[in-house]
Formats: sequence, structure tokens, C-alpha cells
Amino acid sequence: MQNMPRVIDIFYAFDEAFAKFAIVSMTSLIHNASEEKQYHIHILHTEITPKTREQILRLEREGVRITFEEVSTHLRTVGEKLPIRDYYSKTTYYRLFIAEMFPELEKAIYIDSDTVVQGDISELYAYDLEGWALGACHEQAMVQEDAYGTYVEQCLGIDRNSYFNAGVLLINCKYFREKHVLESFVRLLGEYDFRVTQDEDYLNVICKDHVRFLPQTWNTEIFGEIADPKEACNVLHYIMVSKPWHYEDCRWGDVFWRYAAMTEVHDEIRQVLADYTDEQRVADGESAERLKALAISETHREDNYLRRLNQKRDAGRLEVLQKIADLEAQGIFDRDVEEDPPARQIQPGEVDYLGRKLKNRILFRFAHALARRFVYDQMDKKQLIIKDVIGLEHFKELRTGAILTCNHFNAYDSFAIQMAYEYSNQRARKKHFYRIIREGNYTSFPGFFGFLMRHYHTLPLSSNRKTMKEFIRATDTLLQEGHFVLIYPEQSMWWNYRKPKPLKEGGFYFAAKNRVPILPCFIVQRDSDVMGSDGFPVQEYTIHIHPPVFPKEELSVSANTAYMMEENARIWKEIYEKEYGMPLQYRTKTE
Repeated sequence: MQNMPRVIDIFYAFDEAFAKFAIVSMTSLIHNASEEKQYHIHILHTEITPKTREQILRLEREGVRITFEEVSTHLRTVGEKLPIRDYYSKTTYYRLFIAEMFPELEKAIYIDSDTVVQGDISELYAYDLEGWALGACHEQAMVQEDAYGTYVEQCLGIDRNSYFNAGVLLINCKYFREKHVLESFVRLLGEYDFRVTQDEDYLNVICKDHVRFLPQTWNTEIFGEIADPKEACNVLHYIMVSKPWHYEDCRWGDVFWRYAAMTEVHDEIRQVLADYTDEQRVADGESAERLKALAISETHREDNYLRRLNQKRDAGRLEVLQKIADLEAQGIFDRDVEEDPPARQIQPGEVDYLGRKLKNRILFRFAHALARRFVYDQMDKKQLIIKDVIGLEHFKELRTGAILTCNHFNAYDSFAIQMAYEYSNQRARKKHFYRIIREGNYTSFPGFFGFLMRHYHTLPLSSNRKTMKEFIRATDTLLQEGHFVLIYPEQSMWWNYRKPKPLKEGGFYFAAKNRVPILPCFIVQRDSDVMGSDGFPVQEYTIHIHPPVFPKEELSVSANTAYMMEENARIWKEIYEKEYGMPLQYRTKTE
């Protein structure tokens, strides 16, 4: 968390019909706000009556200011295009205007009116959003209800565990302006009509991969299973038909009524509950079923958003992605999905593994110069984007040889680890970086990359037993001399696949046998705003370098192999779940 600013800006958006419920939410927010902070509550609206304004303004106290902000001008620019099921839903789009309406703000909170705030909202505001579009919580309807989860995956192209609820948002206003989020929304609005969750769908598509997922307690939806106890939830969100003013038995409705009792609109809300008929409750159930049916219908729509998007994408890439999905469903993770060149067998003595020959040392220098020029050219063209390297100090501090492990998803990922090696300044210690590669990549890969495969400190495996003995002896020697060897323990490359796959023990055996550590590296991918020639966004890499895992003196080689492999798997899983904000789950279909 970062230092607190002088004023915390909070936005609500509602119409006259929903104002009384918003008053309860604001009352709860103010009641639990720190007296040491300054709060500015903005009401985004098109028409609020003078009586309601007076009721709301009476909520002000020292440290809490409330103002009314007309959005009519901004609404007119897109109003006719807004897909809405009724008038109320139009107010949900107002949050998109905040960054442009208030150019002086760098950050702001948006909160729906069907909420109760039990925590100090300043703690939500304190989360750092550097590099993120916004902070939000997972949408439980998508996580827990298969019809909605399938909808966002097959219609929007977003993993159900990466979809956020837009009812409580911490908005990086500076990011919204710099990345022209409102313009993207207006453009997308003209291209596609998201009819299921409307503005929430647009926001999720536009902000995909640039959302910092916050603890679910900041948006505890009254829906399905709830992980946290009532008292621990900072914000309760009465979504969909879970409204305490419509249902006497609404789950956790007692919290709403406790704060409603503090307001001058309490009796009016009680009357709303008394007047709500059984016929209306039946209609609520029918409305919920229609929404679910709409999600299913949109999923199967021939021209849904994802299908339209895929029509612009490279057919070969789409085929690769389908193969990946099929293998994952079968629980097969160690098979490549792209065809390797035919592999000629490497013969004994063919590879100068240790670079003892002068000719090969000269070729290495030439290959190194070419590779550096190529990498920097790709970075300049934003075809290779390394956003950050986290934990570089763990690389710098290594004083022994090490096995480097990395997830494998692109031909460029080894260049990313190479750059981390360059940044670590290990070359000053005359310690080199080697890659273990497949036999066919060494013998049959054509052109520029083929030259690098043969001369850029590569250690090719071989199907020839005698050659493999040479490989093993050379790798042992390099590790004992203090060099670094990169291995992909997943034993397969799946294009732009983000999950860590089950590991093979080979690289960990080398580390255990030579009593050197493993250095677990995991690359987190995000969609960048650069579109590749294949129609997919170029991935933005954040390289996570974990502290080295050393073999234990008291353990045997086989025990250390198992220990280090398990630790590597645990570390990768931990990074994945933290950075992507979702559990590591494979879509494996069982009988």
C-alpha cells in the first residue's frame, strides 16, 4: 500500500428511484470512515429532486463532503448507443465518465448503491494501482454459475476466474485517460452489443489483463457460496435479486436494515418491502432465468464477440490453441502442439558441448552479437516486451552454478531469461548462460534461429546413447564450474499458455547430483496494447525470479530431486495464483 492522499474521492451513480437505497450505502460508508481522513462523495446523476438532495446533503459531517455531478453532457455523446434493459441500468455506465470528467484525479473509488460498507473505505483507496487499469474483485456469478462462466469464456474470451464485478472499483483515472478507455468503450459500443451484463462486459473486455484483483472482502456479493464470515466483509453487495427491500429473508439483510435504521428514509424503504408483491417476486425469478438463458443464447450465437474476433486472427494460431485445450482436457501436458522439424540423430563427437574448439568460440561470439542485436530490435519494435524483472537480486547473489527453470510458452521466453542474466551482470564473473534444447532444434532448425540453436551456448539432447553421455558429462562440468543452465522442466511448449504445467524431474536431478541450487523463474504474461501480425495482442512479460532452492545436505540425490521439483512446482503455483488472481485449475475432463 502507498501513502494516503489528502482527499479520497468516492463516486456513486443512481437515479431518483434508487436514491433511498444509496442513502443507506452512504450512511454505512460514512459511519465506518476514519475521522482522520478527508472524503469527497460525488453523486453522478442526470436528475435528482431537491428533496432528495437535501436528504443526502444532511449526511455530510466534518471530513465528509458531498457534491452532485451532472453527467448529461457526457451521456449525450453515447446515450443513444447504450444497450439497456431498462432506464435504471443506464446509470451503471456513468462510472466510465469519471476519469474524463475529473482530469485532476489520479485515482477514485466507484461503488454501486446496492451495497453496505462495513470497513473503512480509505483502506480500499490505499491499494497501489501503478501499471493497473483498476482494482476489483472476482465476479462470483461467473465463478460459481457455469452458464455465466461459459458465457464469458466462449463469448468474451475471458477466463471465468479473471472476470471482475464492476460494482466496487478502484479506478486508476490516469491510466483510463492515457489508454483512452472511454474512447475504446465508445468504439466497442459501435461494434458489438453486450447484452448480458452490459457495461461490466465492456469494461472486462477493455481492461482484460490489467486488473489488480483485490481481496474478495471488498466486494462480497450476496450470491452462492460466500467464503468469508459476515463480520469480515468490508463491502456487502446485494446483487441481482438479492435485495433486502424486496425480500424479508434476504441473506445478511440484517446488516442493511441496521444501517437503514440510521437514516431518515428507513420508513420509506420498509414501505417498499411491504408493498412488494408475490407476483413481483415471481417476476424476479423469471427475470433471473431469462438472464441465464440470454447468457446461454449469446454463447451459441454464431457471430458472438469472440467468434468475430477470431475471424480476424491467424487460423494456424487458433488451431494451436484448440490443440492445447484438447490436450489439457485429456490431462496430457508434456506433448508439444506445434510440429518440430524432422530430427536427425546427433552423432558422438558432433557437438562441442564445452566450447573447447577455437572455431566454435568464435562462432559463439558472432551468434551472441547477432542475438543481442535481434533481441533489442524486437524490443524496439515491441514484439518482445519485458515490463519488469522481479527478484533480480536472487540472480545477482548466486555464487555457484545453478539450474534455471522457466515456464515455456514462446520461442522468445528464453531470450527474456537471457536478458535477466545480462541484467544480473554475471558475465562480469565470466559465468555463462546455457540452454538445453531438443535434438531436432539443433540438427534441423533452418535459417537464423537454426544458427543460434547450433552456436549460442546450447546443450542439445540426443536420441543417441553415447551422445547423451557426452551431454550429461558436459552439463555436470558446466554446473560445477559455476555456469547457469536453463531447462524447461515442463518438457513442452504451449503457445502463450499461462498456467504452470506438471514438471519432469530431469533438470532437478542435475541440480541434486551436482549439489547446486535451482533458480525458479516464472514469466507472467499480460496482453499489451500492441497487436501482433497474427491478430493476437503481443504479450507483456514480467519475469519473477524466486530465491534459489538449495539441495539439503542430509538428503540423497533422489530425495533432493523430488524435494526441489516439489518446491519448484509450489513456487510457480504460488506466483501464478497471486499474479493472475485465480486458483491453478486444469480443465481436465474425466470419465
